[in-house]
Amino acid sequence: MTIDAALHDALTGAFTRPIPKSAGAQVRYLVRQHQGGTRAVATLLGVSQRTVERYVRDQIKRPRAGLAEKTTAEVRRRWQPQVPARARKAASTTEGLTIDVRARFGFTAAPGTTDDARTRHLPLALPPHPATRLLDAQAAGATDHELQRATADVLGQVYFRDGGHRAHGLDIERTAFERTAFEL
Repeated sequence: MTIDAALHDALTGAFTRPIPKSAGAQVRYLVRQHQGGTRAVATLLGVSQRTVERYVRDQIKRPRAGLAEKTTAEVRRRWQPQVPARARKAASTTEGLTIDVRARFGFTAAPGTTDDARTRHLPLALPPHPATRLLDAQAAGATDHELQRATADVLGQVYFRDGGHRAHGLDIERTAFERTAFEL
């Protein structure tokens, strides 16, 4: 899972109501959200307008796998937009984020220190300022590589350098993120 997807899952985990389950309910929701009606939804999903109309009337119950994933993703992106915005604001101002990461980290440090890369499992509570840095990078449309670099920098600041209290010259080099999960 990418860092962007993990952050998105954490923000959408704050939903107060579940997203619609059936294909027809999901397509009806998308039609209500778009001003262009079924034509705009058909363009969005890459199907014909007639197919969208069949979903709206529940004439088609089971979409093909690719269409089902795309429909669910589009509904998720638009579902309860204020809830993720409130969660983002809370994480940036008061609550912070919890990160659970398993990654391979190496270091550039002073001579005589162990700088060999090794895999670490780090469950950490990130304070609001570092959490803001990650959320802002995601909102700005950073690539996954840039988000991985930002995550490594934040982990370096919070965990390895303990907020500036130790290991001042330590530079963190992440080599591979195996698993990443965030919680609010």
